[in-house]
Amino acid sequence: MSSPDPQVRAARNQSTRPGLRGPVVAVTGAAAGVGALLTERLAASEEIKQVIAIDERRGECAAAQWHILDVRDPAIAEKLRGADVVVHLALDLDLETDGAARTAYNVRGTQTVLTAAAAAGVHRVVLCTSAMVYGALPDNELPLSEDAELRATAEATGVGDLLEVERLARRAPRAHPGLNVTVVRPAVLVGGIDTALTRYFESPRLLVVAGSRPAWQFCHVEDLCSALEYAVLEKVEGELAVGCDGWLEQEEVEELSGIRRMELPSAVALGAAARLHRIGLTPSPAGDLAYTMYPWVVSGSRLHDAGWRPQWTNEEVLAELLEEVSGRHTVVGRRLGRKDATAAGAAGATVALLGAAAVVRRARKARRRI
Repeated sequence: MSSPDPQVRAARNQSTRPGLRGPVVAVTGAAAGVGALLTERLAASEEIKQVIAIDERRGECAAAQWHILDVRDPAIAEKLRGADVVVHLALDLDLETDGAARTAYNVRGTQTVLTAAAAAGVHRVVLCTSAMVYGALPDNELPLSEDAELRATAEATGVGDLLEVERLARRAPRAHPGLNVTVVRPAVLVGGIDTALTRYFESPRLLVVAGSRPAWQFCHVEDLCSALEYAVLEKVEGELAVGCDGWLEQEEVEELSGIRRMELPSAVALGAAARLHRIGLTPSPAGDLAYTMYPWVVSGSRLHDAGWRPQWTNEEVLAELLEEVSGRHTVVGRRLGRKDATAAGAAGATVALLGAAAVVRRARKARRRI
């Protein structure tokens, strides 16, 4: 008789590890990114009885029990049977994804997972959104508490989806009595993550909008995974903000990164960003700029009160981010190939794109005065 597949054998071993009384945890989006890191972490933990991994393809964690399916498939309810906790990480926040398709996937996927978890007898679902849901506003407190009002709008990439996920999280316990929902909101996420905010550091000049007051707080994916594990083990619950302690002012970021600023008037920067996105030249809408203009730093007090501490500092995460994006060239959120960047000069291209928009604006005003 041939020996069973190594992944099957590992899953059997995991499910029958003696002496473990911890929870059975299902992770969606388990094959890549944060989901893959969390799956590996939980599978190695002596406090976790079993890990059920769900994704549209099989990942590399041999110690998990894998189920291959789309999270929007109602059949997921059967795969969740026997799980105590579900961590839903199957969200698409890719800058290049069509916005309507992204929203359909994120909202329907979250709805299906919450409904399926309740039907399967799961008692806790952990959702991961972003501290972006608080909004980036000039009058934000530094730092924001977890209970601060969610004042974001749907103008930035994916934030509308995250606000809808938050709404579903609030509604779920009422719709499904007995189901508890924990929401984890990380700061600027770094560690193999591609977002409009990480691309900000791929530019040859850091765009600073005149009169703005940026404050930078990062969250390394390893710290996010440890915070998610706290939620899984019910060491903390409710709405949780997670990030490095404190924050960096724009001047500190520039000094640490060695990247000089390019300061532009608000009307020029926002107007150009909106037009460039509208005609398809950049993936980032103008709303993304707000998160580089105003503070949205979080305290993380609930996790701190539960004994959790970040292992990374803002300075360390920024250094890793700069190393990660080294060699990439981005102009107003649009990533250029090496040939494009060399031919045009990324700094010159940035100025040209924004400057062209400003020239057009001035020309239109001049025509109206004639």
